[in-house]
Amino acid sequence: MIVIATFLFMEFVAWFTHKYVMHGLLWSWHRSHHTHRKGVLEKNDLFAVVFSIPAIILIITGSLFPSVHLLMYVGFGITAYGVFYILFHDILVHRRIKIKYKPRSKYLKRLVHAHYIHHQKHTKQGCQAFGFLYAPEKYEPSRDH
Repeated sequence: MIVIATFLFMEFVAWFTHKYVMHGLLWSWHRSHHTHRKGVLEKNDLFAVVFSIPAIILIITGSLFPSVHLLMYVGFGITAYGVFYILFHDILVHRRIKIKYKPRSKYLKRLVHAHYIHHQKHTKQGCQAFGFLYAPEKYEPSRDH
């Protein structure tokens, strides 16, 4: 239950961080994600490194100290969110690994469409749709998409 609760909470953390940190104080890192990438990596990938640190610390701490073993499950929830982020955001939406897959489910189509709406802006202001694994129904693609 802790892993699932942490995973679900991470969508809020990701949304908040995306909106107020990535499109705020650390736009200098995130800007690379709103422009065409040259090469495999982009400066924005530093966020993945930064976000993995708490998960690693929690897993190690929970493993080493029985009195706080539940922290390990929080770390697993953060890690699971990171894996889904890579699968959906980096691979499915941005095709950083070339795959032949076209989303068929209503959920995945809406998720991809919301992220495309987010990327219509190449500046830190005026963007919308800051979630990564959840997109409200208002981002339902029209039949044209």
